[in-house]
Amino acid sequence: MSRAIVPLVKGETQNELIQLVSFNLGAEEYAVEVLKVREIIRMTAITHIPNTPPSIEGIINLRGKVIPIVSLRSRFNMMESDTDQHTRIMVMDIDGKLMGFIVDGVSEVIRISSGEIQPSPAMAAGGMDQDFICGVIQRGEQLLLMLQLDRMFSGEEQDAFSSF
Repeated sequence: MSRAIVPLVKGETQNELIQLVSFNLGAEEYAVEVLKVREIIRMTAITHIPNTPPSIEGIINLRGKVIPIVSLRSRFNMMESDTDQHTRIMVMDIDGKLMGFIVDGVSEVIRISSGEIQPSPAMAAGGMDQDFICGVIQRGEQLLLMLQLDRMFSGEEQDAFSSF
């Protein structure tokens, strides 16, 4: 079981140093805990699987392991875009299972204090479950959304991934 990264409650003084990998989808910037990221690879050929949800692009073989690939653009209901030289697959450990996530580009590894993480605002985005947004970080003029991608999938979806 992974430890949850949560914003500090008002009055807390803990300032644990956290390392995050930031990536972008369009003009938006996101971040995930660096310990969840196993590797970042260039876009490669993906074998499509029939009758899978639209956000599941298919599977790849990475050094003998079959890994499901998820399009974060599709999962976040964003308009699809063509892949380019910046497009990457972030291979991550999601509840003990390797999964790949297609992102437009990986920016950097950043170090922040846990005190910099603000709680995510309560959103009612058409009933979409937003539990995977675990905080917001102010970086200059831009807001960085901190994600816990293992919270993004229902138990049903996780069962489906276990068949890969």
